[in-house]
Amino acid sequence: MSSVPPFLIFLAGALVVPFLRGMPVVRAAWLLMIPIVGALNVMGIQEGYQLQFEFLGYTLTPVRADRLSLLFGYLFHLGAFISIVYSLHLKDGDRPTLQHTSAVVYAGSALGAVFAGDFITLFVFWELLAVSSVFLIWARRSPRAVRSGLRYLLVHVVSGVTLLAGAMVHAHQTGSLEFGLMELEGLAAWLIFLAFGVKAAFPLLHSWLIDAYPEATPTGTVFLCAFTTKVAVYALARGFAGTDILIYVGAVMACFPIFYAVIENDLRRTLGYSMINQIGFMVCGIGVGTHLAINGAVSHAFNDVLFKGLLFMAMGAVMHMTGKTKASELGGLYKTMPKTAILCIVGALSISAVPLFNAFVSKSMIMSALLYEHHYWIWPVMLFASAGVVEHAGIKIPYFAFFAHDSGIRTREPPGNMLVAMGIAAAACLAIGIWPDLLYGILPHGGEAAEYEPYTYTHILTQIQLLCFAIGAVAAFHLWKIYPAEIPSVNLDADWVYRRAAVKVTRWTGAVVSGVDRAFRGTVLKTVDRTLRGAFRAHGPKGILARTWPAGSMVLWVSILLAAFLFLQFF
Repeated sequence: MSSVPPFLIFLAGALVVPFLRGMPVVRAAWLLMIPIVGALNVMGIQEGYQLQFEFLGYTLTPVRADRLSLLFGYLFHLGAFISIVYSLHLKDGDRPTLQHTSAVVYAGSALGAVFAGDFITLFVFWELLAVSSVFLIWARRSPRAVRSGLRYLLVHVVSGVTLLAGAMVHAHQTGSLEFGLMELEGLAAWLIFLAFGVKAAFPLLHSWLIDAYPEATPTGTVFLCAFTTKVAVYALARGFAGTDILIYVGAVMACFPIFYAVIENDLRRTLGYSMINQIGFMVCGIGVGTHLAINGAVSHAFNDVLFKGLLFMAMGAVMHMTGKTKASELGGLYKTMPKTAILCIVGALSISAVPLFNAFVSKSMIMSALLYEHHYWIWPVMLFASAGVVEHAGIKIPYFAFFAHDSGIRTREPPGNMLVAMGIAAAACLAIGIWPDLLYGILPHGGEAAEYEPYTYTHILTQIQLLCFAIGAVAAFHLWKIYPAEIPSVNLDADWVYRRAAVKVTRWTGAVVSGVDRAFRGTVLKTVDRTLRGAFRAHGPKGILARTWPAGSMVLWVSILLAAFLFLQFF
């Protein structure tokens, strides 16, 4: 192979970033060069290439290139480039060195994970993803960001430990650490599946995303939405394609966030719920497992980085210029931020799967695969989820941020680099929507994907009917005054368990254990103390404990005491 492992370019590039402090032009050029050089490097990697070596009797594969890993490799380079362009305006007060360094390491970790061919390599990059990305949350420096970052780090470290435990059990059972397709049977598979599920934000395991992403910096959130969950989608597609339970997990993921997104006041939190909704479509497609479904799932992941990134960039621009993200505090910004408003609308049309935009192509593949495999009960559920997307992301985000009531805020357009990044993402959304062959050529099952035609009379008519229904429902709810009002509020989600209940349970358990420990240690120490005092009183200053002992006897007593100490420590 004429290329180097893809993650090395990013990790090596990150080492240079701290030395470019005070040189914004040089730093910007260096940052932009990293994904460009990386993309050229990936283009030189041939399908089927593997880099392997032996370690402690196991074969490790740090780099494995096939159509699935190469697709995510292209995606992460594109996502990194757009995100870096979006972040070039950072000033000294924004901690640019910290954000840029951690973001580049974060992107490199994502590349390392999707090219990993064994569980140990995957685990290393799995944990590095968490450690590097948490600084994008902490860089905001608010108390809420610090607490959210700690919870985020804890959740993802636990996910990594669970992955490692599953990998060790798998290696013991099979004698191999190869990361490939697995059956969801046995302890090892379930542990690995659970670790993937945490990062993919499965239901009840999703709160870290809603908690942390809105607390990151405006640029940090754009990086975050591009990598972590997409690595999890890749891992599920690699390890559990065709696992039936994923169909139902994906359906639940696609539906339940809609209800939270409708009542959520913070628009970046609304986009967090929308992200879970979109991941649900990907997970459902992976569960179906056919070539068309897998193509649809991974192409939807590709498209999601573009249209969800565009929406997060638009909200990040609003936050950067106004300091606000709540629907009840925004409105009327189209007057002073018309370009941002137009680009946000492009993202809204894309995520709503309007024909000629990219989500229409990938979502049609997933919906068609459901019908082809006779999942007639899941298909209407996903249809409902598609309608919900139109409401909470296609209408709510641009409407309350840029239109709705006039908040009286008068600002200006964000820095030019932000507009350029949003423009690149918007152009990509349109390009893939109009010319889906641009995406078909790199899909895992490219030959069969090329035969799929999204722009048929049935697909277009069904989607237009769905869009009209969703828009009509929103209008009717507003007209009848039953649409939830945008008011300052805190919505309780599954995170209540570890925010409140788990804290109380942990404190109670700790108090009980501490009390038992104090009682036990107190009893033992008092017994030893009484014994020693009695021996001292019995023999006086010249008694048994005050004698000069030979070296051999002292060694014997030291050995006895050491053995007793180790015994007590062990138990």
